[in-house]
Amino acid sequence: MSTRAIFDNNLKELKDLLLTMAEKSEHAIKEAMIALINQDMEKAKQVIDGDNEIDDLEYEINDKALLLIARQSPVATDLRKINVALKVSSEVERLADIAVNIAKSTLHIGNEKHFKEIIDIPKMMEMALEMVSDSIKAFYSEDIKVAKNCAEKDDEVDKMFGSLIQELLGHIPQNPHATNQIIQLAFVCRYIERIADHSTNIAEHVIYLVTGNRVNLNA
Repeated sequence: MSTRAIFDNNLKELKDLLLTMAEKSEHAIKEAMIALINQDMEKAKQVIDGDNEIDDLEYEINDKALLLIARQSPVATDLRKINVALKVSSEVERLADIAVNIAKSTLHIGNEKHFKEIIDIPKMMEMALEMVSDSIKAFYSEDIKVAKNCAEKDDEVDKMFGSLIQELLGHIPQNPHATNQIIQLAFVCRYIERIADHSTNIAEHVIYLVTGNRVNLNA
């Protein structure tokens, strides 16, 4: 096998590992949301406990990337691919951390009856998760169009975030007994907004990967 073929094969292994990490992070986020809605304390604890596995994947990706650089001495374009893979893995790890934060909010709320049915927060999460999926798809296929489409959804998530925060805080005067719960739900909304931001960051990394140009899609 030629040196080029070996490098391409190793790079694909790196991307496949990152895809596995992203899938686990997405799953953790979904499980954390289910735990929140159903007030499932056991599931919330499982999300928290499972974070170490995702952290280990990030360490493995970092190690493989460094070995690839040391052994293959990649040229500028190839080095950019490795660099972007490392940046994307960092964003994905933060997504997993957000799942943990949502799970912790669930534990803080505990078994206290929800002061109102949780409907809009899952809708906001659905859009944020679409962005995660699109950004990872764009990275794996190096597709600028998908990356830009992903980033365009960020404004909608931001609007939902602003609206939900205003609505939640507006409930405090009528429900002072539920202040802790309302604050925790507001935190969850903020976490979801951050999921969208990390997805946009990944989309920006994809554009840099393909074009060599750095862009700010949040502007």
